[in-house]
Amino acid sequence: MITQDIEFGLDSFVPISVDESGHELSGDLVIRNTVEEAVLADAVGIDSFNIAEHYRRDMMDSAASIILATIAGRTNRIRLGTAVTVLSTQDPVRVYTEFATLDAVSNGRAQLIAGRGSLIESFALFGYELTDYEDLFEEKLELLMRLLRDQPVTWSGKFRSPLTNQYLSPPLPEGHLPVWVGVGGNPQSVVRAARYGLPLMLAVIGGPPTRFEPLIELYKRALDRYGHPPLKIGMHSHGLVARTDQEAVDIQWPHWAHVFEGAAAERGWARPTMARFLGEVDEGSLYLGSVETVATKIAWVIRLLGLSRFDLAYATGRVPHEQKMATIELYGREVIPRVRELLAEPAEQPASSHESQVGATARSSSV
Repeated sequence: MITQDIEFGLDSFVPISVDESGHELSGDLVIRNTVEEAVLADAVGIDSFNIAEHYRRDMMDSAASIILATIAGRTNRIRLGTAVTVLSTQDPVRVYTEFATLDAVSNGRAQLIAGRGSLIESFALFGYELTDYEDLFEEKLELLMRLLRDQPVTWSGKFRSPLTNQYLSPPLPEGHLPVWVGVGGNPQSVVRAARYGLPLMLAVIGGPPTRFEPLIELYKRALDRYGHPPLKIGMHSHGLVARTDQEAVDIQWPHWAHVFEGAAAERGWARPTMARFLGEVDEGSLYLGSVETVATKIAWVIRLLGLSRFDLAYATGRVPHEQKMATIELYGREVIPRVRELLAEPAEQPASSHESQVGATARSSSV
């Protein structure tokens, strides 16, 4: 039985989407639609809405703080943050000022996930060298935490001008602007999060969640070694909720295939297939299906990994706005309450893996 409070969030890459006729929408409309999606998320009881950071033609999330500030003015309770801030190519001073301001206008609802980023467009765009990938993140995380924890700051480093007895405004009340470290599977990043005493956010975009169990154990051991108490662990994964398992497959599959066709061409990955897609639903990191299917799988992974937070990167790819809104409604009004019910019940023993009905349903209905 799990009685602790779990945060349930939504993550968006603000992807270019299509209308219900398949016509691509303009980027400005996609941004406005994302604001509406966040407003709905607030209305249906979702805990947080978080925007990533990319610099690509198919993602409109390069200025998260501006979109989040707009959302803040139209919402009352939902936490507002980043699904990742690519701190390696950001100025920590600017990150502080933007998100401290967001915290002020939202009345204390701002939060951050700092990460190195799995896509690298921002390095050339902002004049950084990929050879400095690791050093950039280490230095900038150290400065950001000094700014958050210990003003005035006197500091010098390799990649920006020094600071001398520097105060930044607006000031943050104590405990505001929580920062998580986002990791994709790198042990060094896990240990770094522990060293700074920061909660850990796992970016799990493929493969079985069980593969992250050793990293979580490493994080716990490192926290103990650095003298920190146990801290929160979260997970970000993709998914979509519909009224039935088959409806969820029918909505998401073509857009998932479109995204991974592009990734296959760009990164040399295997081309997407329906079998691979259904494998991610059944045993991997795609939380897709009916309310009961998705809720059961989320409850299972929270128990498995001991999570304090679960963020659904909702509706991968070019899914139309109307279908995204339907997913948000179901996630907030039905999935999250159902997950909480499941977590309040004694765990079934043993539970070695999650078994989904989505793959069987989809396969039995295919020709």
